Amino acid sequence: MSTKVGVIGAGGMLRYHAEGFRKAGATVAAVADPAPGAAAKAAKQWDIPAAFESVEAMLADADIDAVSIIVPNKFHMPLAIQCLAAGKHVFSEKPPALNAAEVQEMIDAANAAGKKLMFNFNNRARPESIAMKNYVADGTVGKINSAQAKWIRRTGIPGFGGWFTTKALSGGGPVIDLLHMIDLALYFMGYPDPAHVLAQTFDDHITDKGFKGPWGIPDRADGTNDVEAAAHGFVTFKTGQVLTLQVSWAEMIKREEVSVVFQGSKAGGKVERLFGRDGLDETAIDTCELYVQENGCSVNRSIVTEACEDMGRSASAANFIHAIEGKAEPFNTPDQALKLMKIIDAIYASASSGVPVAV
Repeated sequence: MSTKVGVIGAGGMLRYHAEGFRKAGATVAAVADPAPGAAAKAAKQWDIPAAFESVEAMLADADIDAVSIIVPNKFHMPLAIQCLAAGKHVFSEKPPALNAAEVQEMIDAANAAGKKLMFNFNNRARPESIAMKNYVADGTVGKINSAQAKWIRRTGIPGFGGWFTTKALSGGGPVIDLLHMIDLALYFMGYPDPAHVLAQTFDDHITDKGFKGPWGIPDRADGTNDVEAAAHGFVTFKTGQVLTLQVSWAEMIKREEVSVVFQGSKAGGKVERLFGRDGLDETAIDTCELYVQENGCSVNRSIVTEACEDMGRSASAANFIHAIEGKAEPFNTPDQALKLMKIIDAIYASASSGVPVAV
C-alpha cells in the first residue's frame, strides 16, 4: 500500500510537496489550513480528496501515515511535535525551527514516537548537488578544508510587515530564510562539529520598498520589520575546517547569486545558480564545476546534469517518502538540522555581542 500524506498549509509550496510525494508513489490524502476556504481551494486545485480547517480535525479524521508542514516558521516545532505524538512521520519546511532548542524538542518527540523527522533542505536534492556529493563521497575531492556559502539578493525582501520580517514569527531574516547554501556547504564538508562563529548582521534597506522582491507576501502597513537584511560570517570547526557565509535579501550587489564554492585537498568545486532577475527561477542558469590538477595542468571540469527548475523541491519530497518506506537513505537527518540551527543561533549571538561565540 502507498504511504498516505496529509499536508498542513495551503500555500504555494504545496505544489512541490504534492508533486514529490506522488512521484514517489504516495497518496496526498488531505490538506489542512485554518484560513477559511484555503484548504478547500487547494484540495480542488491539486486534486486532494479531503480538506480540513484545523490540524486536529485532519489528524482525527484523515487516514494518513505522514504529515508535511508548510507554515510560518514559528509553527514548525509545535505542529511537528503534535503530529509526531499522533504517530505520524513528519516532513517540515525549512528552517527546522526558530532555534536549536526547539529542534532538540522535535528530535526528542520523534525519538519518543519512533517516527521519521525530516526537513526540506531541497538544494541537497538538486542534480548538481547530488553529482558533487558523489565526487566528495568517492574521494575525488579529498578533505574539504574551506568553503564559501552565498545566497545574496539585491532586491529580494519578501514583503514588508508580514511574518517574514517579524522575528517572533520567522526567527530572523535571510540567515533563516536563505539557509540553504550554508546547509549545502556543511553537507559537502561532512557536517563537522562547529567550534566558533564570528558574524555581523546589517539592517540597511529592511524598510525600503525599493528593495522588495518579485515574490513573497503582501505588505502590512502596521506590521513589523525587525530582522536583518544581510549577514556575513565565519565558522570554524573542531576538525580544522572553516566556512565563510554571505546571505542577504537587500544588498548592493550586481544580481542574485546562489552558490557553494569549496577547496579540497585533492580538488575544488562550485555549485552555482545565477539569476537574470532576483527570485525568478526561469531566468536562472545552474552550473557544477570541479577544479583539479592533471599532468601538471590546471583543469576545470564542467559537470553536466539534467535541468531542474524547482531547485530539487519535488525530489526532496520524494526522498522523504522513499526514506520512511526504507527504499532510500534520507537526504538529511535531525542531528544535522540541530547543528545547523546551533550555527544560526551563534550567528545572531555574535552579531549582537560583537565577539566570537563558542558553539
